Amino acid sequence: MFNTIQEFVQVWKTEAKITERVMDALTDASLQQPVTDEHRTLGRVAWHIVTTIPEMMDNTGLHIKEMLNPESPVPSKAIEIAGAYKAVSAGMIEEITSKWNDDSLTAEDEMYGEKWERRFTLTALVQHQIHHRGQMTILMRQAGIKVPSIYGPAKEDWSEFGMEAPEV
Repeated sequence: MFNTIQEFVQVWKTEAKITERVMDALTDASLQQPVTDEHRTLGRVAWHIVTTIPEMMDNTGLHIKEMLNPESPVPSKAIEIAGAYKAVSAGMIEEITSKWNDDSLTAEDEMYGEKWERRFTLTALVQHQIHHRGQMTILMRQAGIKVPSIYGPAKEDWSEFGMEAPEV
């Protein structure tokens, strides 16, 4: 869990850049890639990441001006999802850094029927994003999209380092 606002901002900015690369790699056609007929599409998973940021922050009393309804339809354009992600991510950082201080992190808010310390909420938000970003990369592969490097090279990137990709 985070003990300072600066710790969170540093981690969030690193993770947000990775998520931006994943969002920017989406295509309009790829948004329809399903896990199965009874599960979310790639577009819905991406949109869920976007809408969860203002939804969770609203529960802490912060109101991101780009507030989006979690049940709103998934945009049909990948660029709209990527743009919305960048806007809510930046809006969240702006709200947190202008309205909270390090002592705010121990305040508790009602979150999904429980009381969560804000530092736990921020940790959960980072982990939520990472979890769904992983789901997105699998669906991107199924949709035929090159997955960007995340914490290391993607399979296709090994050749840029003059190396063979690890054996599958």
